[in-house]
Amino acid sequence: MSGYKFIDDRGSFEMKDPQHTSGLYLPVAGGKGLRSAVSPDFGGDSKLDQNHFLIAPKSIADLHAERDTRNFFAVFEDGIWSACGASATQEADRFTDKEDEVTLFGGRMWQKVVRTSKERGIQAEVTIFALLKNSSEIMTVKFTNSSDSDISFTPVAAVPIYARSADNIRDHRHVTSLLNRASVTSRGVIVKPTLSFDERGHQINDTAYFVIGTDGNGENPVSFIADADKFIGEGGTYTRPRSLLDGMGAFKSAPFKVDGKEAIGALKFKDVCLKPSESVCFQIAIGTFVGSKDTDFNEEGSADFIAAKDAIFSPDSAGKAFECAKEYWENITNIHVKTGDKNFDNFMEWIAFQPQLRRIYGCSFLPHHDYGRGGRGWRDLWQDCLALLLTDPDGVRKMILDNFRGVRLDGTNATIIGDKPGEFKADRNGIPRVWMDHGFWPFLTLKLYMDQTGDLDILMEDVPYFKDNFVCRAEKRDEAYTEGYGVVQKDDSGKEYKGSVLEHLLIENLTAFYDVGEHGQIRLRGADWNDALDMGTHKGESVAFTNGYAGNLQEIADYIRVYEAQGAGKTCMLAKEILPLILSDGEELFGSPENKRKLLYGYMDEVRSSISGAKEEVDLEELAAALEEKSQDLMKRIREREWVRDSEGDGWYNGYYDDNGNAVEGEFDTPDGKNVRMMLTGQVFSIMSGTAQDEDVPKIIKSADKHLYSKEIGGYRLNTDFKALRTDLGRMFGFSYGDKENGAVFSHMAVMFGNALYKRGFAKEGFKALNSLYETAKDFETSRIYPGIPEYFNGEGRGLYNYLTGAASWYLMTVVTEEFGVCGVAGELCIDPKLVLSQFDENAKAQISLIFRGKKLTVTYNNPDKKDAGNYNVKSVSIDGKELETAGDGCMIIGTDIIDGLSDDSHNIDVVLG
Repeated sequence: MSGYKFIDDRGSFEMKDPQHTSGLYLPVAGGKGLRSAVSPDFGGDSKLDQNHFLIAPKSIADLHAERDTRNFFAVFEDGIWSACGASATQEADRFTDKEDEVTLFGGRMWQKVVRTSKERGIQAEVTIFALLKNSSEIMTVKFTNSSDSDISFTPVAAVPIYARSADNIRDHRHVTSLLNRASVTSRGVIVKPTLSFDERGHQINDTAYFVIGTDGNGENPVSFIADADKFIGEGGTYTRPRSLLDGMGAFKSAPFKVDGKEAIGALKFKDVCLKPSESVCFQIAIGTFVGSKDTDFNEEGSADFIAAKDAIFSPDSAGKAFECAKEYWENITNIHVKTGDKNFDNFMEWIAFQPQLRRIYGCSFLPHHDYGRGGRGWRDLWQDCLALLLTDPDGVRKMILDNFRGVRLDGTNATIIGDKPGEFKADRNGIPRVWMDHGFWPFLTLKLYMDQTGDLDILMEDVPYFKDNFVCRAEKRDEAYTEGYGVVQKDDSGKEYKGSVLEHLLIENLTAFYDVGEHGQIRLRGADWNDALDMGTHKGESVAFTNGYAGNLQEIADYIRVYEAQGAGKTCMLAKEILPLILSDGEELFGSPENKRKLLYGYMDEVRSSISGAKEEVDLEELAAALEEKSQDLMKRIREREWVRDSEGDGWYNGYYDDNGNAVEGEFDTPDGKNVRMMLTGQVFSIMSGTAQDEDVPKIIKSADKHLYSKEIGGYRLNTDFKALRTDLGRMFGFSYGDKENGAVFSHMAVMFGNALYKRGFAKEGFKALNSLYETAKDFETSRIYPGIPEYFNGEGRGLYNYLTGAASWYLMTVVTEEFGVCGVAGELCIDPKLVLSQFDENAKAQISLIFRGKKLTVTYNNPDKKDAGNYNVKSVSIDGKELETAGDGCMIIGTDIIDGLSDDSHNIDVVLG
């Protein structure tokens, strides 16, 4: 098996025999909420959200098991053949010499499959994409006679219409079919259920679902079936429907109605007779529209329906819509690289696109991602912004301010996130859970924003706080809270309370600083970044993210000083209630976990229901010094107490304490011998934060290479095999080793490891971490995935949970800001490459195109002496041929005045290394 090969410079690819690999699918989405997944045989599903599925929901295991999905048949006198490959005969012929010849072409939000049957002398070309401004998939089918004689067949499109919530797959599946009302028109089948079924309160339904079609001459189908049972027939299946084998007497002319049945859009077109090399085309639209809350369909007045009808009027109209969609999705990202590896350059096209996919699909709407009910989590809000700041910074400022509205006064945050920006909801499920890492991520994103834009004034923007009945870091409930209060924090006078972004950051990071366990590390609570560390709620501690918060405290202090140096002022206004969290210090406090918690709980009780609204003026340098002191205290304690070694003397940092209060990492004696327990997360954050000193980093790398690195499956595993079911730590240890959080190569943390190494000057080691992921992903024999980075590679190196992973944002950010070294520093442009020699092409050049401060830049590195990372410096920099004055060896800083003075045209920055 050769896998796929790229066919352009935008990541489009082709692949032979995709049906020989399980679990493949491409995302196909439009611009108005339609979100689909399409397998090589056009399986998968299509939906608007959790409650509006056009095609029945599909998990990854369903892709090879279920057949109730898009299909198009050629019905011959002696049998049926599917243009999609989904007929019983074609499945039976798989892996035999009678099997169809199949080539798949794929790209951003589209798929085309060319299928040829030598047995029948027919070829089908099936393309699927989604309209940009409407909620419809468009599926085009072109049959060609590939034989030497005439062939005749009856064309039949068949798309089951699910038309309800994903919940109804198992909950009242038959009962909800009784709500269906199907209306068959001259164009196809429209289904509009009477109610949206929900025992908590049924709602009148206003959403209609349709399957309509035309042939290449714009003519409508001649007859239809809307009842899925009649289409399948007694004893039939979707891949061998009896209705197509018994003379097709079940098909009826429009108009007619069908009530209370599982629905299907089965459209029979007039019979076809093709001469050799002659072709015939069909266009199918699968979509939704919203109408009135009555029983009529009103499809003629629906803009979505009209747009779908217009798109399938002819092969030309469908072709134009396809090209429009392709162009839109190809140009939605503006970061492109050219290195010595063209496959990597195309791989990066998908990496840049994946954060866009996560915005569209959330974490719930692709076959692997079958958890949750849509939307994104707290971390998603912030980490997806990382890529947006690099690719599409317009509107990110407002997005960041909106996101801060989800912070509570106790330093935790809302976990129920609405569909609109800045919309947060009180908890619906009554689960009082805190992820202790949540307060860490907002500053990381804000820092990148300030670096890319120079907008440090955002620190002083006032933003509301979130309020629900959870208080004291979800340990208690505010008995005074009612739903009538709303979800915005009020002060003692009943007025909406607002605090600066800086105040939000301080509350998030300082409450974490005081929320420590018996070892002085921040409590693990419900989990940290690793959701599966969810059983250490009492005595568990996360040293890993204590490092992270320590780094935050130092960097917040740094940026307060940068803000002050810009002449913006010497003081800021902060809520008087948080001042003890800032100004309290000393070994009596810092050295006593009990005293730290006492101070924290005193603060949380004070703001349990309300806040006074009074603010006090605080000196910025005094504030920065207080944060720096707290940062250094955390780092010092970790350095002194958390370094562990194996029996050969190799060391690293312990990352966790379990629910019995015991250190998790190190080398342990077990009945089966010695067991080394090491986790990658603690190493990432000790290096990234600066806790790990310069002499520690090589030691950590050596230990990680020794205990965690496995090149053949993607690189750095998340942990070693603990060989135990750790109910004192988390569910991850119930997973098989090598899968998901238990010992898989978890891309997100592996990329962050690489990022941390780059930041500390270990470019070759950082490249190894990122390149190992790329090499495994592109090795189709191992990874079995389309281009892109998956959530993880399992113990066999197979990629799982494709597309929707924060690893893509981190990978993109690391390639841009660390490998190519094109990044902002408080708004100025820094040129500081860390490219290794193999990343330059045959002409010793490497290039990146991107947007910075609204300017289109192409940065080209020239490495005439072919030096490796760490052995070259920036010798000269020119913009559009005009050389800039450099400040000596090392990196180059280009001031905001120079960048802002450039025109809106594209500009070339040429950099000579030496």
